[in-house]
Amino acid sequence: MTPTQTGPLRLGIAGLGTVGVGVVRIIRQQAALLTARTGREIVITAVSARTRDRDRGVNLSPYAWEDDPVALATRDDVDVFVELMGGEDGPAKNATEAALAAGKAVITANKAMLAMHGQALAEAAEAKGLPLRFEAAVAGGIPVIKTLMEGLAGNEITRVMGVMNGSCNYILTRMENAGASYQEIFAEADGLGYLEADPQLDVGGIDAAHKLALISAIAFGTRVDFAGIELEGIEHVTIEDIRAAADMGYKIKLLGVTQMTGRGLEQRMQPCLVPETSPLGQLEGGTNMVVLEGDAVGQIVLRGAGAGEGPTASAVMADVCDIARGITGPVFGQPAETLKTATSAQSQMPAPYYLRMALVDKPGALAKIAAVLGEAGVSINRMRQYEHADTSAPVLIVTHKTTQGALQEALAAMDGTGVMAGAPVALRIEEV
Repeated sequence: MTPTQTGPLRLGIAGLGTVGVGVVRIIRQQAALLTARTGREIVITAVSARTRDRDRGVNLSPYAWEDDPVALATRDDVDVFVELMGGEDGPAKNATEAALAAGKAVITANKAMLAMHGQALAEAAEAKGLPLRFEAAVAGGIPVIKTLMEGLAGNEITRVMGVMNGSCNYILTRMENAGASYQEIFAEADGLGYLEADPQLDVGGIDAAHKLALISAIAFGTRVDFAGIELEGIEHVTIEDIRAAADMGYKIKLLGVTQMTGRGLEQRMQPCLVPETSPLGQLEGGTNMVVLEGDAVGQIVLRGAGAGEGPTASAVMADVCDIARGITGPVFGQPAETLKTATSAQSQMPAPYYLRMALVDKPGALAKIAAVLGEAGVSINRMRQYEHADTSAPVLIVTHKTTQGALQEALAAMDGTGVMAGAPVALRIEEV
């Protein structure tokens, strides 16, 4: 049965880690406020987690316990199944499917599951008229999903971009502030518990790309297409690049960008340069920021905590409150059956690029590089050559707007010039 507008709204929470415990705390501490704002009492009737006897800092004795999350999802005294276990498949997916089959509303913070199975789950939920909500799956406490689906519903979205992984932003800003290498700051972040159990989910850009896939579906009315994202992590960003970018007036960020172009849907999650004076350029530490652009509203910027107990639990509770108020609607902002399968456009939009290279210190070296760029149709906007003590000369180039294809042609031709003292570094500059 779908939850009715009479009596308490009864939750079953699967997953009692940081976020699950945060949800329990909010419901206990803000019970009167939640009732006043929704017109209904919100209660927890049952919970589930992998270990029963662990001390989680909250009293769970008032709630029924289920070892199996599927059993929790199908209990008669649960109206809303709250999935906070994580994992794209396995128990999380099985329990979510069971909940929908049993007529339960679902709230999840599971970006990986939705990035891989969002279309099928949306169709299953909408076939039964059930809410499937996921505000907590994207950018922690920042209400990106509600802003896109509700506040900007009258806009044609032109572009969404943002820093969507706080761990990567922490590493990059800490590298600059400490003057330390990627390896040093990675070890520091790992020791502080800032990284996932599999750090590649963070530093490889996978976690942030899951979020970008969900945003794209809502913004452009397309089926979730994680495989269509051009993905690159931050592992190869060096302190030399961070310093050089700063010298040219830029900051390096792991930036997610999605936009609909004449060639199709462009989705990128990769290190980019942004102007140091822009909101994204000024973003420090583990904070997230999402920039939304619409034809009517122009550009708006959302900034806040992208993870953590309080912010993510806050996002879960926003969905709980909407369901308590009887607010429903399509999972991705329009009926799942109407979502288009987008043609993937791999970075076809022209952009300026930052190039860092070391050239053999001999006459005519720089002229050969300029000629190669010109032959590929890549023009130079700014160039800087630094003093050096060894046999190679460090050079920085900022190009005018060019295509990725033209740039790759130029980079490939540089190998044959005989003046390269190492592989060049090329990073896209995103205009914000």
